[in-house]
Amino acid sequence: MTFWHFDDHLRQGFRTETEMLFESVLREDRSVFDLLNADYTFVNERLARHYGIPNVFGEEFRRVPVTDENRRGLLGHASILTISSTPTRTSPVKRGKWLLTTLLSIPPPPPPPNVPPLADNSTGAAPRSVRERMEQHRAKPGLCELPQDY
Repeated sequence: MTFWHFDDHLRQGFRTETEMLFESVLREDRSVFDLLNADYTFVNERLARHYGIPNVFGEEFRRVPVTDENRRGLLGHASILTISSTPTRTSPVKRGKWLLTTLLSIPPPPPPPNVPPLADNSTGAAPRSVRERMEQHRAKPGLCELPQDY
């Protein structure tokens, strides 16, 4: 099993983290932009361990600072990353579509016709990140494939 540590308890932690951030922005009358760039989040011991945040103990969720720029705001939350990915990899295109459609109510235009899906890393080849494959596609659109679930 690839994600043996993922269970319903962790899934609930993902949800609680996002709900608590949203609630804190409302209660503290903070800017809506804090939803996207808050330098804090809410974790319990299990979620802190998942994120690699030290010195958080117990089941109670508490506010902690976020030092990694990539983890700031809603788009750094595992709940958002999980719903906007595929089972085996991240999907920046799917995440962008989710962001536009769900948060901004602006669905993106359909993808160009005849665009094949983004191929998984081939066996035996040096692994390339989705970012590297997307950069290759932008440089030579016909040689690289975009995600099918765009």
